[in-house]
Amino acid sequence: MKAFTYERVKTPAEAAASARRTPGAKFIAGGTNLLDLMKLEIETPCHLIDVNGLALDKIEPTAEGGVRIGALVRNTDLAADPRIRRDYAVLSRALLAGASGQLRNRATTAGNLLQRTRCPYFYDTNQPCNKRQPGSGCAALEGFSRQHAVVGASEACIATHPSDMAVAMRLLDAVVETVSPDGSVRNIPVADFYLAPGNTPHLENTLSPGELIAAVTLPPPLGGTHIYRKVRDRASYAFALVSVAAIVQPDGSGRVALGGVAHKPWRLEEADAELAHGASAVYERLFASAHPTPQNAFKLILAKRTLASVLTEARS
Repeated sequence: MKAFTYERVKTPAEAAASARRTPGAKFIAGGTNLLDLMKLEIETPCHLIDVNGLALDKIEPTAEGGVRIGALVRNTDLAADPRIRRDYAVLSRALLAGASGQLRNRATTAGNLLQRTRCPYFYDTNQPCNKRQPGSGCAALEGFSRQHAVVGASEACIATHPSDMAVAMRLLDAVVETVSPDGSVRNIPVADFYLAPGNTPHLENTLSPGELIAAVTLPPPLGGTHIYRKVRDRASYAFALVSVAAIVQPDGSGRVALGGVAHKPWRLEEADAELAHGASAVYERLFASAHPTPQNAFKLILAKRTLASVLTEARS
């Protein structure tokens, strides 16, 4: 492991200012992803800024009737919160589908959104990876690509985003609240938070250098039937091959988002509009631009069948 310095901060503005002063610094809270990456020298921050002392671990109602979730709320606490279980059940279920209980006890809301891909070529420093080392190439394109993206990818990267929570957040139209080094606050819809890989897959989100996630806000509850279905190779501690998050209303309207198929939670509002016409119509909209590899083309069939199963369950 590379040598690094460490400090604790007391306010979000202090954390952001410290990050601006020290290029290459990283925020650390639960560390469930960052520490692994540091051990492998994929991430080599020269300075760690411990944000655990910030008062960002509350789940509070908003004046608009929604919920504000602090960046440091642990996944276990968020999944178990009575308001989340009652009004945003898809989020609770997505969280419980992710990782193990021990990891959920440490992992935070902000850290979950900022997880880096679990592509094996990203983790293998002997292999070329444009996300890890820009311009080096993408070993997955000609390698083992069973777990990789089937839509939204590019010639530079076909990695998927690993978060279950982010899929539910996208479904719920969550908004990410940030604090910049100058103290200004910015609100970023999750729909706009993740960047397409294009030719710069190492740029994964819209955060500016030093910008700190302070909270995630959910709009008022939508009601309806909430379902999160995760299909994976084993029953626990595995990332999704395909996951489907859905909210379906009694009149048949609703919305869907998918995980395990793209560089970000995959939702298209024009696909939501097709719910009344059945799962096949929704699928055709979602995957109109799909470009699978020979090894992961099965994900398209899996997504179509999982989507149909989820919508049938919701309507029954």
